[in-house]
Amino acid sequence: MTNPTAPVVQLTDVSVGFPGVQALDRVSFRLFAGEVHSLMGENGAGKSTLIKALTGVHRIDEGTIEISGHPVSFSGPAGALAAGVSTVYQEINLLPNLTVTENVLLGREPRRRLGGIDWREAHRQAGEALLGIGVDIDPRTLLADHPPAIQQLIAIARAMSVSAKVLILDEPTSSLDNDEVTELFRVIGNLKAAGVAILFVSHFLDQVYEISDRLTVLRDGKLVGEYLTDELLRIDLVQKMIGKEMAVLDDIRSHVAESEIEAELDTETPLVSAIGLGRHGALEAIDLDVYEGEIVGIAGLLGSGRTELARLLTGIDRADTGELRVDGVKTAFRTPRSALKRRITYASEDRRTEGIIGELSVRDNIALALQADLGWFRRLPMQRQNELALSYIQAMDIRPADPDALMNTLSGGNQQKVLLARWLAIAPRLLVLDEPTRGIDIGAKAEIQKLVSNLAENGLSVVFISAELEEVLRISNRVAILRDRRKVGDLPNYDLTVGALLAVIAQASNDDEDLA
Repeated sequence: MTNPTAPVVQLTDVSVGFPGVQALDRVSFRLFAGEVHSLMGENGAGKSTLIKALTGVHRIDEGTIEISGHPVSFSGPAGALAAGVSTVYQEINLLPNLTVTENVLLGREPRRRLGGIDWREAHRQAGEALLGIGVDIDPRTLLADHPPAIQQLIAIARAMSVSAKVLILDEPTSSLDNDEVTELFRVIGNLKAAGVAILFVSHFLDQVYEISDRLTVLRDGKLVGEYLTDELLRIDLVQKMIGKEMAVLDDIRSHVAESEIEAELDTETPLVSAIGLGRHGALEAIDLDVYEGEIVGIAGLLGSGRTELARLLTGIDRADTGELRVDGVKTAFRTPRSALKRRITYASEDRRTEGIIGELSVRDNIALALQADLGWFRRLPMQRQNELALSYIQAMDIRPADPDALMNTLSGGNQQKVLLARWLAIAPRLLVLDEPTRGIDIGAKAEIQKLVSNLAENGLSVVFISAELEEVLRISNRVAILRDRRKVGDLPNYDLTVGALLAVIAQASNDDEDLA
């Protein structure tokens, strides 16, 4: 007989490794029937790996997984589905050109005795699955005719139509507005009342505290702990996710000398001004000024809107509200290249996918932006490419000091230096750096921080984004604080502490007063 108080899901000392990376290191996790359990952690904490281990996407190297008290070893997602574990991912994995019925029952359509799909029965089953989660729509309609929130609920109906005991929701609210989130939470509440065990993954602290009974925190592939949500203060949760104790962090003081920038802000025209700048589903309307020679730090947890802001400032994404001004003049960046023409550049947090070209040399990677600025029909002379490469290799201590070395043979820190050299080669006025020191050793990190500070002293404006709050404070003149896709603070970095930043990041959303 099944123990009603036993976990529906139990992972014990589970480890998952990949070449050069220990993604999970002896992590334990449990999930009970009739509860919503949030999995928390910053980027690289191991959340996705844990979900993929549970759903059979990744094989575990060590440890055990039990479903309803029975050890399991899934060879793929089909095995997990057969055991009652269903997943709804952030990117809805449905087919918009098919009907709701076809999406709910795809691959499991009822058949007529003489062959073919029994559509009457299929529509009945799909309608029953939808009503089971409280959604009353015509299953014969096309999926594409429904808004994202309803599509999300249809995905849940599909997941539950296989009699799932465990429902994993991976960032289900990322593209929903407040009313749609309320409807989703109503459905989650119904499923919870029906005894379904729900694993909820979200970067929105307010939503986590609204819907979750318990939460588990991972950091750097290791278990930090399991907690009852109503017994863990938000500020304590943030500390556990980031991995620093308050007493230690409060001893860290900004190393940015008090400059003349702050005294002159009232009389200067900002180099770049965002006025009510926003994008639906990505970032609420935000105001932000960046002055010449100023380093503006952007602080906030993953999912707070940091990268979305960077992409709007640099023309990668198009804003649908507000405006951008450069030197006081209204400007619309339709592409990253139009931003580049104004000497505004963006260094992505994903340097491997959106930054380096591993099969090209250091020389080619450094010259890439300058070549794009000139146009591909005006080839940058090889002598000029060599001069650029050798000068930046020396100035930034890039190792190996070989312009012909392939980028994919360099360490992460040296790859990041090459990317900085690429943008500096075009003499930018504003450099937007998204997690420029992530995944590199402490020595390279210190060198890059020093370089950024020196560049600002020479007049370069910098927007510096980092999940490491002490790093933001170390080099920023001013810090803009984001939470849940909106700006909640804009503070000068005089005696600012990490503790003060954490307090703003963790505060409840019903306090809508802007701290700026």
